[in-house]
Order: sequence, then C-alpha cells, then structure tokens
Amino acid sequence: MQRCGWVTQDPLYLEYHDNEWGVTQKDGQKLFEMICLEGQQAGLSWITVLKKRENYRRCFHQFDPVAVARMQPDEVEVLLQDTGIIRHRGKIDAIINNAKAYLAMEANGEPFSEFVWSFVNHTPQVTQAAVMSDIPSTTPVSDALSKALKKRGFKFVGSTTCYSFMQACGLVNDHITCCISHPGNQR
Repeated sequence: MQRCGWVTQDPLYLEYHDNEWGVTQKDGQKLFEMICLEGQQAGLSWITVLKKRENYRRCFHQFDPVAVARMQPDEVEVLLQDTGIIRHRGKIDAIINNAKAYLAMEANGEPFSEFVWSFVNHTPQVTQAAVMSDIPSTTPVSDALSKALKKRGFKFVGSTTCYSFMQACGLVNDHITCCISHPGNQR
C-alpha cells in the first residue's frame, strides 16, 4: 500500500493521513479548529502540531468559539507556560482573535462553513497529481481565501496556511494518484 510521500510511519500520522487529511469536513466548529491549528504550524512541521492537538483542545475549550472568545489575558499567561502547546504569544492570541472573528461572521449571517466552502463552489476539488512535487503550496483560491479571512479579522491565515487548511479539510483532495487514500483508489 502506497501513501503520500509526506507521511512517516508514526501511527498518529498514518491515522491522520488515512482517515482525516483530504476528507470532506463541513462542520463549522471543526473547520474553526483546523484553521487555528494550521496557523500554529507556521514555521513548524504538521506532526509537531498534530502531536499537541489534544492539548490544544484541552487548552482552548475543544475549540468552542464562544468559550475561546471569552478567554482573558491571565489565561494566556498560563498557556504560555504550558509545554503541551506551542508557547508563542502571537499564535495563542491568534486563536482567541480568530474565535472573535468567527463569531462576528456568524452574527453577520455568514456561517464559517458556507464561507470557506464557497471558495470551491461547495465541491471538493480532486487533484490528479502523480507525484508530491506536482502539488502546490498555494493557489489562487488559497490566496483569495487568505485575503478574505484577513479582511474579516483572522490572524495567521496566509495563503500557505489556507492551502494546508483546504487540504486537511477536504476542500481539495491532494492525495497523489497512487495513494491508497486517493478517491480513485477507494474500494
């Protein structure tokens, strides 16, 4: 069985690749969690964030945007001492900020899931790349999503982060064509 070249033999990574990455996700709160986690990855490897995901869920109220938006500066100070997450003030503040931006969108009648999925016309885009080097790190769509999220107040949502988010949540399915998880190889 062949997998995409970025996957290691780490069981957590295998599980993520085989059962989550590229799988259509339309739940707004789960999409919120993933855009925040992708922002935590900036300058790091995804496995670093993935290994800390349960700690992030614990620290950020299971990514409930209402609870996260209510977090106070003293809670941030505690989080800066928590070795279970990436202790970067800007990244921690971004999660809280993004929760507020998410809630503002919802309050303005712009559900987060509908918003992000509109960038791919609500249809997962399936890549037909034979090798990983054919898969981009950004696209015009991720550029547009990044710009739109920033306009709405989101932080740590550059185009590369947005494209990784799109891959992770199945807006694009970038499994290479010989991968067991590519839609053309599903039994």
